[in-house]
Amino acid sequence: MVQIKRRQFLQAGSLATASFFMPKFLKAFEGQGLQMVPPGNKVLVILQLSGGNDGLNTVVPVRNDIYYRERPKLGITKDKALSLTDEAGLHPELKAFADLYHDGNLGIMNSVGYPNPDRSHFRSMDIWHTASQSNEYLNSGWVGRYLDAQCKGCDKPTQALEIDDVLSLALKGDDVKGLAFKDPRRLYNTSHEKYYKDLVKQHQHDHEHERPVDYLYKTMAETVSSADYIFQQSKLRPSGGEYPKTELGNSFKTISSLIFSDINTKVYYVSLGSFDTHINQQNQQQRLFKEMNDAISAFTKDLKKNNRFQDVLLMTFSEFGRRVSQNGSAGTDHGTANNMFFIGGDLPSTPQSLISGWVPMIS
Repeated sequence: MVQIKRRQFLQAGSLATASFFMPKFLKAFEGQGLQMVPPGNKVLVILQLSGGNDGLNTVVPVRNDIYYRERPKLGITKDKALSLTDEAGLHPELKAFADLYHDGNLGIMNSVGYPNPDRSHFRSMDIWHTASQSNEYLNSGWVGRYLDAQCKGCDKPTQALEIDDVLSLALKGDDVKGLAFKDPRRLYNTSHEKYYKDLVKQHQHDHEHERPVDYLYKTMAETVSSADYIFQQSKLRPSGGEYPKTELGNSFKTISSLIFSDINTKVYYVSLGSFDTHINQQNQQQRLFKEMNDAISAFTKDLKKNNRFQDVLLMTFSEFGRRVSQNGSAGTDHGTANNMFFIGGDLPSTPQSLISGWVPMIS
């Protein structure tokens, strides 16, 4: 299992390193405060596979006898897996991922985990969100700490956006936080409802006698301002690409429109789930993978058509993997290590670099 210590994870995930996790294009904006973003804004898109995706049926160890022995019904046969190498194939629904791999635009990191793994969904996701050690409890996320370091004093607090109704811990800093919304127009309309506008207008901020409630009004005022900015930017260059009419497809269409607008956003966050496949795994994972494959296929085609594929890195993760053996309910139970996908136009292009840490997650 590839073990990532907290310091190593933070170094890899700080958005300011020239590593495989975050390509060197993100380093170009280090120390600029991110208030003005020139054309070609470099962007990280994070896709969370909620529920603990089964990594062994994602990147399939097609020559491993233990895998097929322990999964007599769930194992994906070599003739059905989409071939990557002599040792590995992809789930049959991930056709766009296989094409990206063979084009040199998809990298895979296998067997990723952390010491003393926790098989609780909530605790394991907290560890991923905060980049903490398994015995640490932090209140800020790794993206949030990046925002604290780089985005204080920025005129538009929209450097990290989550396409969801609730903000993930990963995007929460001590002083600066990301913003969560499903649709720019809906966010704009909600923020301009009379109730909210009157609250912001009527509140008189007293700098000499600041009260705890002042923080709430300040946050509300920033949200109203951000909603205006996001909505106006989203209209500048709406995506003309064909996206599937799914929730994830709509989310990626929103992200692409914002990327094309050169909004100041550096990080987008979106989730898909649930991958908690204790029962009926084959149908559930197949359905989710089709939704993911079709949305990302449309997204990457859209980026290429608009000459922005080189500017974007998309990474996927899940809180843990599944156990090797299938259970008695045509599913799998909570495991530990898992795989991550990295998609972008600026990845290493040599075949040896595209699959890293290929040690089948079988022990």
